[in-house]
Amino acid sequence: MPSIYDLKPRFQALLRPIVNALAGAGVTANQVTISAVILSFIGGALIAWQPHGTWPLLVLPLILFLRMGLNAIDGMLAREHAQQSKLGAILNELGDVIADAALYLPLALLPHICASLAVLLVLLATISEMMGVVAVQIGATRQYQGPMGKSDRAFWLGAIALVLGVGFPVGAWVNWLLIVMLLLLVVTIMNRAKGALKETAKA
Repeated sequence: MPSIYDLKPRFQALLRPIVNALAGAGVTANQVTISAVILSFIGGALIAWQPHGTWPLLVLPLILFLRMGLNAIDGMLAREHAQQSKLGAILNELGDVIADAALYLPLALLPHICASLAVLLVLLATISEMMGVVAVQIGATRQYQGPMGKSDRAFWLGAIALVLGVGFPVGAWVNWLLIVMLLLLVVTIMNRAKGALKETAKA
C-alpha cells in the first residue's frame, strides 16, 4: 500500500548538501538522532503546558517536519559517511519510539480529543515499529511497509494539529480520523509481518 515513506529518496536528495556540510563540521549521526528526540520532548511539553492553546498546535507541524528531516539526516550520515555503529542502531530504533511517545501522548490532554484513542495510537505505533525490528530476528530485513508508518503518522497528526490550530471548528471528525489511523496502524502491523514472512520464505 502507498506510504509517504516512498518519497524518502527524493527527500534525501534535497537534504544531501546539508548532510555533507554537517559531516564536514564533525556532526555525528548519533548526535542528530538524540537531537530529534529532544526536539520531540520539547514539542510534547509545549502541548502539555498549554493544552487549551492553539499556538502549540501550530508549532507541531513544524516540529514534525524538522524531526523527519533529522531522522533522514542521521541515516544518511551513518550510511554515506561511515558512521554506522551498533550504538547508532539502538539509538535509531529506541529514539523513534521514545520520540513518538513524547510528542503524541500529550495530545491526550487536548479537550477535543479522546484520550484513550491518543494513548492507543502511541501503543499501536510502538507495536508497528517493533514489528519492523522483529523481522530482523527471523532473518528478514527491517520492514517499513505502510500505510501508517512513521512519516504517515507525522503527516496525519501534523495536518490535524494545523487544522485545529487555525481555528477550524472542532467536532467528532477529529476522533474519527484517529480511529481511521488506528485501523491503518493495524494494517501496517499486518503488512510488516507478512513482508517479513514472505522474505524469509523466499530465502
